[in-house]
Amino acid sequence: MPKIFVIEDDESILSSLKKELRKWQYQVKEVSDWQNIMQEFSNFAADLVLMDITLPTYDGFYWTARIRNISTVPIIFMSAAEMDPNAVRAIATGADDYITKPFSSAVLISKIQAILRRVSSEADLQEKVITVKDCQLNVLTNSLSCAGQTVRLTPTEGIMMKLLLLNLNKTISKERLMQNIWQGGLFITENALNVNLSRLRNKLDVVALKENLITERGHGYRLVMQ
Repeated sequence: MPKIFVIEDDESILSSLKKELRKWQYQVKEVSDWQNIMQEFSNFAADLVLMDITLPTYDGFYWTARIRNISTVPIIFMSAAEMDPNAVRAIATGADDYITKPFSSAVLISKIQAILRRVSSEADLQEKVITVKDCQLNVLTNSLSCAGQTVRLTPTEGIMMKLLLLNLNKTISKERLMQNIWQGGLFITENALNVNLSRLRNKLDVVALKENLITERGHGYRLVMQ
């Protein structure tokens, strides 16, 4: 039974979320102590986090950054704010997806299923580590090692990196990236993809690959290695 940690303080929304998620056989935990969110998150060992933006202590961007310091668990932002620029900021902070309130339960469940399906498919791979040239990507931990350095990627960054490595020196279209990352891209804009690629490019600087990620304007992206 997949476990979902809900960081939301609106009681009516929280009640509705718990009812719907449990109907789909998800194990749900809400925040019980707003001063102890990180400990509750760690103890619960969630498979996915639903994150509101406006919260009693700090905001969702802050807690996402804290979670990203210790975990690559998928995070879906929920907000009554407009899609942009909060969607861009959420993804730049480390979120994997974004949904705007009010939203239908069907859309939320489809997003959750898509992300968990993607994470599960990665875990089921017989080949746990993808090795290309002198680089290795662990598809379970999303840890990328190259040039003697290691950087941890989020699940979304991990799937992008896997596609780039498996298609080395080939251009991957934006449409293909969005299809693989978001299982059809429900309500996902190209801007969200661009922010994710920008975030990945910054992390590639740690392993000396930043300049190897080429943007083919009007076509897509290409990872170049000799």
